Amino acid sequence: MAYLALYRKYRPQTFDKVVGQEHITRTLENQVINNKISHAYLFCGTRGTGKTSVAKIFARAINCEHPVNGSPCGQCNACKQLAQASNMDIMEIDAASNNRVDEIRELREKVKYPPVVGRYKVYIVDEVHMLTDSAFNALLKTLEEPPAHCVFILATTEVQKLPATILSRCMRFDFKLIEQNVLCDMLRRIFDDSGIKYEDDAISFIAKEGNGSARDTLSIADMCVSFGNGNVTYDGVLQVLGVNDDYKLCGLVQDIIDDNAGEYLSTIDKLVKDGKSLSMLARDMSTYFRNLMVVKNCKDYKDLIVVRKDIVDRLSEQANSLTNDNITDFLDEFGQVELNLKYSVRPQLLIETAGLKCMKLKKKD
Repeated sequence: MAYLALYRKYRPQTFDKVVGQEHITRTLENQVINNKISHAYLFCGTRGTGKTSVAKIFARAINCEHPVNGSPCGQCNACKQLAQASNMDIMEIDAASNNRVDEIRELREKVKYPPVVGRYKVYIVDEVHMLTDSAFNALLKTLEEPPAHCVFILATTEVQKLPATILSRCMRFDFKLIEQNVLCDMLRRIFDDSGIKYEDDAISFIAKEGNGSARDTLSIADMCVSFGNGNVTYDGVLQVLGVNDDYKLCGLVQDIIDDNAGEYLSTIDKLVKDGKSLSMLARDMSTYFRNLMVVKNCKDYKDLIVVRKDIVDRLSEQANSLTNDNITDFLDEFGQVELNLKYSVRPQLLIETAGLKCMKLKKKD
């Protein structure tokens, strides 16, 4: 059997398996339980937060003969037939490649036909914001007066591009970014189920790099699992992602605090010779200064930062030796480096100069 990526293997099949979107899944469960199904839904939010997964679950649930707590049972004849890719009652349409008015007119003709298996024919239109203006106009009439057996689920990452006439005819659900602790729990559950060994620091770092997206988090995890041959370590995650170790960042920041220009420049040169990405280094330095700001100003800072546990005390010491003005000055400098790197022909010089400027600003304090 062909290998399945983690995000495909562990795609949720029932509402209770969807992570981080309880405000949406609970509403949809109640609609199924109470048989109050709307004719059009709009799922909007950033990538990898569960829009398509929830749409598929909902499409099966409203057709299920014996739904369990609002989710498809997976055992009845309708569930089994709708789980097959060849079924004709749940149609997925990619609006990015089917965005012309002729294709929407063809869809309008198809919606007239009743479902084959269940009670509803469901059309999931992904990236609906990619439709042309004429295609939106063609879709509008169908959304106004759809057949009783037809349900539309529109999904988009850029809801601001949709016409108000479309928005007003849909029940809108906004998918939020998934909290980091929820992503960590998801990774632990999946790794435990798959027999994959892992370090807690590695789990936290992968979840942070996922930026609130379950799919991105699992894609990163997949790479790390392959790299470590089933053993996910913190150092392995750093190598896979090309990010910089907290110890190196801590040392660079300490050089800035101590006005140690020679050591700072030597470390930067070594990182460049080791093939480290300078844009990643600038981003990591900005993140480190953000962590210093949090440590300095928040009592519960341990819950708000993602660093190696054995470096938290060093962060606290550095934060106490700096003022808030120092930290914001450093953030400004390296934030500007992030912006300028894409246009620079000598990126190393930008990183080096930013560090020396930070030393100068620290002296003025």
